[in-house]
Amino acid sequence: MTAAETPTKQRRGFAVISPERQREIARLGGRAAHQRGNAHKFTVEEAQAAGRKGGAAISRDRAHMAAIGRKGGQRRWRKRIQHSG
Repeated sequence: MTAAETPTKQRRGFAVISPERQREIARLGGRAAHQRGNAHKFTVEEAQAAGRKGGAAISRDRAHMAAIGRKGGQRRWRKRIQHSG
C-alpha cells in the first residue's frame, strides 16, 4: 500500500470533542470522585516522598543538572551586568 492509498485516521472518542467539553467532563468526574470519597488527596508526607523521589531521579542525570547550573549562572551574570551599567 502506498502513502496515497493509506487511509487517514478518523478521530474518535475524546479526540472529536472540543477541549472545553473535555475539561467539563473531566471536572465532573473529579467532582464525582470527591463526593464518593475515593478521590486521593496527598498527605504532607506522601507529597514530600514524591518530591524526593522525583528529585533523586532527575539529579542522576549529570548532564541535565550541569545544564541547569550553567543556565542559572549565565542568567545571574547577565543580571549582574545589567544592574552595574
